[in-house]
Amino acid sequence: MKEEKVYLTLQNGQVFEGKRFGAKGDVLGELVFTTGMTGYIETLTDPSYYGQIVIQTFPLIGNYGMILSDRESKKPYLSAYIVREYCKEPSNFRCEDTLEEYLIKNNIPGVYGIDTRELTKTVREAGVMNAVISTRPVADVAAIGKYVIRDAVKNCTCSKRIDYKAERAKRKVVLWDFGAKENIARELVKRGCNVVRVPSWYTAEEILALNPDGLMLTNGPGDPAENTEIIKNIAKLAGKLPIFGICLGHQLFALAMGGKTKKMKYGHRGANQPVKELATGTVYISSQNHGYEVLADSIKNVGTLSFVNANDNTCEGVEYPELNAFTVQFHPEACAGPLDARDLFDRFMKMMDGGKKNA
Repeated sequence: MKEEKVYLTLQNGQVFEGKRFGAKGDVLGELVFTTGMTGYIETLTDPSYYGQIVIQTFPLIGNYGMILSDRESKKPYLSAYIVREYCKEPSNFRCEDTLEEYLIKNNIPGVYGIDTRELTKTVREAGVMNAVISTRPVADVAAIGKYVIRDAVKNCTCSKRIDYKAERAKRKVVLWDFGAKENIARELVKRGCNVVRVPSWYTAEEILALNPDGLMLTNGPGDPAENTEIIKNIAKLAGKLPIFGICLGHQLFALAMGGKTKKMKYGHRGANQPVKELATGTVYISSQNHGYEVLADSIKNVGTLSFVNANDNTCEGVEYPELNAFTVQFHPEACAGPLDARDLFDRFMKMMDGGKKNA
């Protein structure tokens, strides 16, 4: 099969040459990088990558193929996928597809043969920017810079209510889906929770009518401040039942409490982010995927900072004891790991067992 040249044109005018694999076609998106050494299946199917062209910094991707039961969603939401080298002949007893076959089936363009090290350094130094993958370099870079990801949560949430039943249910949790990863529901079911997954457009009144023991605010893509109706509904629910927020859920709860968020230079994406728990001094290695942060000073009058990133000191968690709520920026449910922070789900169980009243 003849290799087809392809070009990645950045909005700053830089051009990288590579080769095409996966689906055909040109694509425009926000260029980001992730540092995970494993878990590329979970990366491909994480809805938080909606509208983004993802660079995989680990040089060889696809060596264990595609395993459909490991997906975090039924389809990929990223715009395109960039790797240094992809494995054409994976070896794993669970393998069901090659990486390229999966990308073709889901109409996701891929690029390989690019110097991903140099490309990642460019994004780190200049910050997240837009880019185009095309058969020829793009001359009008000004047009590339105009791209903005919009309506991300609306395009990634479930279309209807979904129920997950635990074998011996002790609790009922509403999982408010802003682009949820499947493993959040799995972790709740594993702990004896019947989970009711509801779309992002559910109102506070509809959620309370389900009479849950607790509410899970999930991860998801895009600018958190865009979700004005969700933020209003979270404000109505605060203090009425135990709440646990992850990633976008962490940001949305802070905004509902009057806090502020801002876009980061290049975000945190990967499975090796160190987070420090301020109460104990314990450092956890965490999995993360976000491009926005909560400004810690903006929530100091309503919440207490609980975790910070050990690399850049950004806000990684907030406690809201008067509202019986806590949120974290990182992913305690993450597959393919690390598993350091899984006990946060156990803490949520104890909160629910303590009742729905404020702490």
